Amino acid sequence: MSISELNMNTLKTIFIQSDLSWENPEANRNYFKTKINEITTDTDLIILPEMFSTGFSMNATSLAEEMEGETVTWMQQIAQEKNVAIMGSLIIKSPFDSNKNNSSFYNRLLFVLPSGEIQYYDKRHTFTLAKEDETYTSGNKKLIVTYKGWKICPLICYDLRFPAWARNQEDYDLLIYIASWPKTRISAWDALLKARAIENMSYTIGVNRIGLDGNNYEYVGHSIAYDSLGNALSKELNEDECLISVDLHKEEQNSVRKKLGFLNDKDEFIIQ
Repeated sequence: MSISELNMNTLKTIFIQSDLSWENPEANRNYFKTKINEITTDTDLIILPEMFSTGFSMNATSLAEEMEGETVTWMQQIAQEKNVAIMGSLIIKSPFDSNKNNSSFYNRLLFVLPSGEIQYYDKRHTFTLAKEDETYTSGNKKLIVTYKGWKICPLICYDLRFPAWARNQEDYDLLIYIASWPKTRISAWDALLKARAIENMSYTIGVNRIGLDGNNYEYVGHSIAYDSLGNALSKELNEDECLISVDLHKEEQNSVRKKLGFLNDKDEFIIQ
């Protein structure tokens, strides 16, 4: 195997499990910049939680940024300075639509490449229990990012409860969920993440926050990575602030997929 092939076989990931400063983008950017500067190992992909710049807020009118805003620019600067890909979601405002006479807000996941190029995914399943659907427009397109020879499917929080949306029809190599998943239902987070890994025969990473938000909801993390058989690749049930480093190996996963062949028997369907 050549050096180039070896580099494409291994994806070095770091995900940051942290508390968030409520509705304070500058404080959160400064915090994550400090944490990212602490990384001394070679890294291909840095993963931040859902709405990492504000916490899971419905105050979109005051907090929304445009795609040329400070936090998006900050992500591009990090990616270019560190020569890594970085991903996380934030509140994004679309340009004013004169035909609709309004603007739309999105819980938008940005996947920023080392070049600064941005690919994005708008959360499809807005969390009706928190009335997220009344503030944010749902996305309708699944994103598959090709990065360093890996096909990556990034999703957001409540999407985890809907397996059809995550079904591995694209033969992706890595499924990622970023979240603000509360302590009261953390057992569901633990069970569903493992299930998504097994049923899709894919490396699966879940990155959740910790701490209290501005609505006094408590979060306890449990960020974790699983292999395609549902085996944990990182420390389980960690409820503290931490940086978790996991190296993923595509050829090992491909070998398991080829041996078992479960994806060959998957159902074909179209989501409307």
